Amino acid sequence: MKQKIKIKTIKPHKQRYDTLGDYFYDELDTLQIRVSDCNNQWYERLIIIHEIIEEMMTRYRGISEMEITQFDLNNIEAEDPGSLPDAPYHAEHMFALKIERMICDELGINWGIYEKNTENI
Repeated sequence: MKQKIKIKTIKPHKQRYDTLGDYFYDELDTLQIRVSDCNNQWYERLIIIHEIIEEMMTRYRGISEMEITQFDLNNIEAEDPGSLPDAPYHAEHMFALKIERMICDELGINWGIYEKNTENI
């Protein structure tokens, strides 16, 4: 099976809900990844990597994008719904976060500054 992946950087208010990164499948079964414009290409790439890893892990483990989106929408008040222990994709989200942190460290990007800057988007 050939798979298409489309990645777009968009204004934060154009996201489906309040998030820095989002993924979903369109009607042609193309994986769509949306990353909020951070005004920093490295931050945006870190978020994209997180989304790709999380999507791969959840798809492999049979957790549907619909389940994830529904959980996120039901927990919109949470700063990071995937970090909630009862999130259906909690383990996958935390794994993607670990990889994101490792790449951040490898690039010499201070995680605390990265988090602070992306929280303000």
